[in-house]
Amino acid sequence: MLSDAAQMAGLDIGQPCGGQGRCGRCAVQVTEGNVRRRSTLRLSPDDVEEGYALACQTVVEGDVVIYVPPQEKIERQLTTDRVVAEITVPAGYEYLQDQTVRRVHLRLNPPTMEDQTDDWSRLQTALKLQANVNKVNVSLALLQSIGGVLRAGEWNVTAVLEYPLEDLEQPLRLISLQPNLVDEYSPLWGCAIDIGTTTVSVWLVDLVSGQVRAQVAEYNGQIARGEDVISRIMYASKNGGGEELRQRVLDTINELLETACKRVKAKPDEVVKAMIAGNSTMIHLFLGIPASNIRLSPFITAVNHPPLMAAREVGIKIHPEASVDCLPGVASYVGADITAGVLSSGLDNAENVTLFLDVGTNGETVLGNRDWLVTCACSAGPAFEGAGVVNGMRATTGAIEEVWINSETFEPTYRVIGGGKPKGICGSGLISLLSEAFITGIIDKAGNINLMASSSRVREGAHGGEYVVAWGAKSESGEDIVLSRVDVDNLLRAKAAIYAGFTVLADTVGVPLETVDKVLIGGSFGKYINVEKAVQIGLLPDMDWSRFEFLGNTSVKGAYYALLDWKKRERITEIAKRMTYIELSADNSFYEAFTSALFLPHTDMSKFPSVAEALSSKVEGRTSERPNDF
Repeated sequence: MLSDAAQMAGLDIGQPCGGQGRCGRCAVQVTEGNVRRRSTLRLSPDDVEEGYALACQTVVEGDVVIYVPPQEKIERQLTTDRVVAEITVPAGYEYLQDQTVRRVHLRLNPPTMEDQTDDWSRLQTALKLQANVNKVNVSLALLQSIGGVLRAGEWNVTAVLEYPLEDLEQPLRLISLQPNLVDEYSPLWGCAIDIGTTTVSVWLVDLVSGQVRAQVAEYNGQIARGEDVISRIMYASKNGGGEELRQRVLDTINELLETACKRVKAKPDEVVKAMIAGNSTMIHLFLGIPASNIRLSPFITAVNHPPLMAAREVGIKIHPEASVDCLPGVASYVGADITAGVLSSGLDNAENVTLFLDVGTNGETVLGNRDWLVTCACSAGPAFEGAGVVNGMRATTGAIEEVWINSETFEPTYRVIGGGKPKGICGSGLISLLSEAFITGIIDKAGNINLMASSSRVREGAHGGEYVVAWGAKSESGEDIVLSRVDVDNLLRAKAAIYAGFTVLADTVGVPLETVDKVLIGGSFGKYINVEKAVQIGLLPDMDWSRFEFLGNTSVKGAYYALLDWKKRERITEIAKRMTYIELSADNSFYEAFTSALFLPHTDMSKFPSVAEALSSKVEGRTSERPNDF
């Protein structure tokens, strides 16, 4: 394939659909030589005549010269999470009681001609007498270094041990041995990692104090090979695709770990424990486990609960003997990100019926309380996380996070994170923009942009109609920041999938939405969603705003709780066992609900009385110069 040839030449051509030839965004121009096109989807006859071809669907048949247009770039910026100040150590955390990883000081008697005990036995004896450790296992790599460490520390050493989680009678595991006696109050590093389809988040944690000391996030490097899990599964099934995706996410994680450690003046190899959350596909690709059966009926994972592993096996560049614990999932499309989210949200202990939504690429939903839990998932796509949108970006400095549009002039006002010129629009900004454009009549309920609107901001663009949010003269890049018809379509599909998912789930178990006591919203940008705007586009149900609670990234927070407390870690396993999974693809009602929700806010306006009222008041307040509804 031409895409493979380009990669061998050191040129990375993005394949957002996973190389299936669906998106047309890997188009290149053949200026010399012969190629064979397997597909010309998204290419016009004129494009083909001019030599354009899809890199993922084109076979090279000899020497060729290829022009690669400027590649679509995803905003990449390492950033701290915007909710750092709200991460507090769980009440009552006690390092010596709750943590599975412990540090102990050992003072050994040096060998003599009278005492020629071998180094390993001498260490075991010290562990038994000074730390009450009767059984301990050690890897060959660590065993090879013990003699040198004991002598370098002049027989005073600090050992880091991991206590077994499931069976306390099992031997402990020696993770590291350091020469000298380390200050008992100095940090002992662990990390909580959320491998999201769109974004990877890493929290660096001092296990002694329980404090989160650094938080960083970055787009998942796998995006270049697919913006959703299905595209990535398809790409992974190709020759070498699975290993490439595994390496891409490892590169992302290791880069984030290095950045987080630099912030606290630590080294990655000082991190001795990692807790991993992520959806089932992400965990499979991270571990290099074939994920192809996840997308094939009857949709079975290779593993829902991976065993504990060492970092050297996995490829994370922390201490080679550090434990890497992938939290348990439930099914193909409800993974560890949701079980961790249920724990951190408190849904598993709720007295009344509660709805938990993870507003992200996969649109997972959980309904229940402390007595029962049911769950489902649907592919929403990455639009609300800033990917798949022309000017989309993460919620970092420079992102437009809120938009207001004047109903008479169509002129926008917006708020930028960090102030200054905007670089793009993040998820909360996209929701706000879509809502304002709908309420003011710039777009209709089907998502069509009103090109008859009397404003220079509404125009015909490269992808159909578009609305200019910020002129190039006022943007960071110098280019216009727009909302295009393609963006609107992606946003409509995303919100329709999420809305259809939780409504079908509620109908399936016979729980009317109006009886739900609380709606908990998870997701990396969830805390910054404007409820009114989210209801106006039909993303959230139309109910009293006091019933909504926005929690931010519940997945990484759940991983953080499990990292600190072995009881919380066991609780997540219990949650996974309790959850009943409902497969929406086997339910025809989901497609019907999805189709009905592909409009703003919905085909059935009776479900959204507050939106109907807002539209009515806007119509009554318009002047005669205002364009008619279309």
